[in-house]
Amino acid sequence: MKTSFLRKATITSIALLTLAGGATGAFADGKGKGHDKNKEKAKQSKKQDIDIHLHFKDEKELKWALEHIVRLASKGVFNGYEDGTFKPQQSISRIESIVAAVRLMGLKEQAESAAEMETKLNFKDADQLKKKYPWAVGYVAVALEKDLFSETDDAIQPEKPATRLFAATLLVKALGLEADAKAKANTELAFKDAHKIPAGSVGYVAVALEKNIITGYNDSTFRPNQPVTRAELAALLDRTDEQLPDHDAQAITGKLKASPANGSIVVVKPDNQEVTIALSSNVFIFRDNVKSTVASLQAGDEVLVRTYQNNAVFIEVTKSAAQPVITKETGKFNSYSLNSQGKIATISITKEVTSGTQALVLNVSPDVKIEGNAALLTSGQAVELTILGGVVHTIKVVQ
Repeated sequence: MKTSFLRKATITSIALLTLAGGATGAFADGKGKGHDKNKEKAKQSKKQDIDIHLHFKDEKELKWALEHIVRLASKGVFNGYEDGTFKPQQSISRIESIVAAVRLMGLKEQAESAAEMETKLNFKDADQLKKKYPWAVGYVAVALEKDLFSETDDAIQPEKPATRLFAATLLVKALGLEADAKAKANTELAFKDAHKIPAGSVGYVAVALEKNIITGYNDSTFRPNQPVTRAELAALLDRTDEQLPDHDAQAITGKLKASPANGSIVVVKPDNQEVTIALSSNVFIFRDNVKSTVASLQAGDEVLVRTYQNNAVFIEVTKSAAQPVITKETGKFNSYSLNSQGKIATISITKEVTSGTQALVLNVSPDVKIEGNAALLTSGQAVELTILGGVVHTIKVVQ
């Protein structure tokens, strides 16, 4: 595998990857007009004013693809439009797909470098690309250097819709699996329309299927020439990203030390180092594969956190905290102690055991609920305690 081009670049400059500066922004007017050079310079000078957008106006239309889309947007790989929408059902173009693939590989900084932007491309439509989409020249140059194009490609065809075959081949190449694809060139694909897949592409489809980057349809077809929608490409990119080395190297992972407090969270990393992270006002949280809220975060949750300007913008709960066991204890009330706020801090009871009696002293929740007549809570009174995670949450006075 080509480790040199698969290394992931640090995504501290993620502001550059939002709507105004990306391929999706270039096509937002629906006319395929490129960026004006002076406007582009102005945008570049305002990089710090650009924000990450993970909430979309058409979020209800994203449905199954929401998680894929937000993951990619939080990494600056694939974003929405300047009007706040994502347009999931809109077909994606070849140039948008190429740009997204290069970013996924962590090569955005290289693609936007002066050296790559000034590359003289040898494609027959290179002049048209440079004239219409000058910002994309560096991305095409890097894609060519990293073997994302076929040796027989003589044109970029930037506005041509990306097909399922094009996307599958592009992402297999991004993973550096060309050798695997060539080794599987004679694979017999079990699709009704397998004859529509060019012989030289069979191996790429086989690898894409094997790596679960793409799948066929329920009617046993592959539909190689069907255009890919933005939502579909997001899913393909996200599945590919999971297989790239160090695909989340810049994310913070670990366990939440406590529930969020004072607008921040504390994450205990695998090396036991604690890091406090402020929460963005628009932080996007995924829990159990659905959009959730800050209030849903619990101590012990295993999380993956992505930040922008030192604020958490994306939090994914990768494993929920173990739920505390609920138990009950019955016995006779002895006494209780109070904390500095005058609330019950501990409670002591005596319970019957086979060997006689046993005294228990238990911590009490600040929000403990007393059921029954609290005035009867005197020494010798029968009580039933509900205990959650070793802490008493309910004291029932048994009459």
